Amino acid sequence: MKKIEMVDLRGQYMRIKQEIDTAVISCIDSTAFINGPPVKNFADNLAKYLNVDNVIAVANGTDALQIALMALDLKPGDEVLVPAFTYVATAEVIGLLGLRPLMVDVDANTFNVTAEHFEAALTPKTKAMVPVHLYGQSCEMEPIVELAKKYSLIIIEDTAQALGSDTTFKSVSKKSGTVGHIGCTSFFPSKNLGCFGDGGAIFTDDADLAKRMRMVANHGQIKKYYHSVIGVNSRLDSIQAAILDVKLRYLDDYCEARRKVARRYSDAFSTIPGIQVPVESAGSTHVYHQYTIRVMPDSRERLKEFLAQREIPSMIYYPLPLYRQEAFSRYVASDFSLPITEELCRTVLSLPIHTEMSLETQDYIIDAVLDFFSEGATA
Repeated sequence: MKKIEMVDLRGQYMRIKQEIDTAVISCIDSTAFINGPPVKNFADNLAKYLNVDNVIAVANGTDALQIALMALDLKPGDEVLVPAFTYVATAEVIGLLGLRPLMVDVDANTFNVTAEHFEAALTPKTKAMVPVHLYGQSCEMEPIVELAKKYSLIIIEDTAQALGSDTTFKSVSKKSGTVGHIGCTSFFPSKNLGCFGDGGAIFTDDADLAKRMRMVANHGQIKKYYHSVIGVNSRLDSIQAAILDVKLRYLDDYCEARRKVARRYSDAFSTIPGIQVPVESAGSTHVYHQYTIRVMPDSRERLKEFLAQREIPSMIYYPLPLYRQEAFSRYVASDFSLPITEELCRTVLSLPIHTEMSLETQDYIIDAVLDFFSEGATA
């Protein structure tokens, strides 16, 4: 059996190697390396897939979040609500722009933030909120949208881990990331739709916001050498766009392959005392960017080591709440704590999941986990 990876990027590439190589060589032959036709083609095709009016392709997912915030009429000290249980980039860009991240708790089962969590943290200075669709499924967006209307808040959806999932909004199926005012995603190689380097995108149905975000991403200019606002230089590389345009055709297949792996894991683990398998939200499909179980804190490190001894990787997403990171200490009191976030940071463990996983490999992983939780392994 070959080496087990958290994500098998080589295997995925080899399946579509000829299509990828042809697209890349064509891009190189054209020498249109910056803002070449592949960028527009991919943006247009992603807009069709998401059923949105505007897609702005940018350099990475963190830039996508930053540019979205820069396009809003926010002032230093304005507050933005963000879950404390997420990757640092979501809150990092808020602080970088002189805004104040207000960190909130999440649901213990879905790991996603809810409207109730957001509302409990609101202050008169709150201007926006960032629901993060964690691990592969959407937050429950309908009450979040109602909350935004009630308090005149902007919604920036972070769907870097859930691109391709569907959410039900007012009885209509929509793609995750397309319900709020702005959606942001990442094309980091390990994402469900990943390129061969860095990449990201922003999407919106608001034409004015789209125009402003395009301007911000392009040095604050619409007309070359005439700069209306302070902007940044953030663009998706033409070669990466060509690769993504090929892989976009397979995104739904990739998501279904991940769901099949997740179902086999959950079928094997759901009756095992000591393991909580992922809970799927009734209002969202799950595309399993991560397959994350919960185990007792005293078991997690031992399980991780047990798997490592069998050459099975595992990851902890995330070991420390954002408010306990030194970088964010200025925004919270020293005794600030969110109980569910604290518990999740002590108990979550993600197992390998990807589009190329063989039954043999998965059975090996399943058997190892079951061995650990057998009476002898945990004694």
